[in-house]
Amino acid sequence: MQQATLPARNSLFVVILCFLTIVADGYDLIVYGATLPRLLEEPGWGLTPAAAGMIGSWTLAGLMVGMGAAGPLSDRVGRRNLIMAGVLWFSIGSILCALAPSPFSLGAARFFTGIGLGGVVPSAVALTVEYAPANRRQLYNALTLTGYSVGGVICALLAITLLQEHGWRMLYALGALYALILPGMYLWLPESVSFLVEHGRMEEARILAARHSLDLERIIREQRGQAVHAAASGARGYRLLATDAMRTSALLFALVSFCVQLIVYGLNAWLPQLMRKAGYPLGSSLQFLLVMQFGAVVGMIGGALLADRLGSKRVIIPFFMIGGLSLLALSQKLDLGWLMLAVFGAGIGSIGTTTLIYGYIATHFPASCRGSALGASQAFGRFGSILGPLIGGWIVGSNLALHWNFYAFVVPAVVAIMLVPLIPKPALEPDATPVADYRTAD
Repeated sequence: MQQATLPARNSLFVVILCFLTIVADGYDLIVYGATLPRLLEEPGWGLTPAAAGMIGSWTLAGLMVGMGAAGPLSDRVGRRNLIMAGVLWFSIGSILCALAPSPFSLGAARFFTGIGLGGVVPSAVALTVEYAPANRRQLYNALTLTGYSVGGVICALLAITLLQEHGWRMLYALGALYALILPGMYLWLPESVSFLVEHGRMEEARILAARHSLDLERIIREQRGQAVHAAASGARGYRLLATDAMRTSALLFALVSFCVQLIVYGLNAWLPQLMRKAGYPLGSSLQFLLVMQFGAVVGMIGGALLADRLGSKRVIIPFFMIGGLSLLALSQKLDLGWLMLAVFGAGIGSIGTTTLIYGYIATHFPASCRGSALGASQAFGRFGSILGPLIGGWIVGSNLALHWNFYAFVVPAVVAIMLVPLIPKPALEPDATPVADYRTAD
């Protein structure tokens, strides 16, 4: 209710607030990989690469649990509270990580942190898409999700500056400062207008729709159409995803998410250590992580601009190709300049492509199951994010030749390239479909 007294503002303000929530997830995405070389050397821990990979996977198991619960919760209790709760949870988890006395306690703290962060991404993406202009949804979504890479850049820079002198605990302790943005979110982060309409909170919906120049009549019309469809099928949320109109798309998006998450989390967990294994000092290895984040930002913004013009599918496929070719290049002995270019391309084809997939999902499904669609795809994708660090740890621990470290991540890129063309057109138009069309979509 606080936001009801605020002056008018455009939808870019929502993007900024959602962007700030994603920065926390981006920081957490990178911090384990950035601190891993020091964790392997922590006195008294005796941490092996295989055990380190397991700890990295615990984080992502927590994310999977959080995302699986966040999808239906966001469709039932709203996006705003879930986002704020996720930020607070991340801050508490960061403190627990900084104080961890053993590998097991660090893994438990990382699992705890992951549960809270699991609700942030689907809620922020769904809110961003709802408030974005119809012809700028991919762009606004990408601007929000650049928070991944901005958080990663912040973490990489802090690691380069502080890790050698102050140790790995400092990087986790700094993550706790993120709770400082909560008062601003409480005052200024709006609730989903679609959610308010669905729950009969029409006065709040009218205020927010007027303030952010949203078409309230269209939203009401869409909600009525979705209510008719849900009543006819007895489904909404996850149940709606299981209907004939949604099932194929939901499954394919889940599989593509699995592939891209395996690449993203495998590289972010092990790239610095892989570069150290290749003979580069710790500082240079962290610089590779930084370059990959810059590539991700270029991929997010450039890909979103192209997707708004050409369509998501036509952009996602070549981006996966760029990622696969870059990983093949990393498996070779290259001069430093070409090596940096390959790492940059890997950022475009991994994290940059992830944001396009999230945007594609958010614009593909109607509001009645959008949060569930995002949550389901990302929760299934977390199986890939769990496998990524495990595969990296197994390969590093096996002392295989350097090129095998990267071949393992080329395979999911190739699989994704084959899956994306199979995604059908939306059976139900997400935001502009008349009631009559919505009824007959099944």
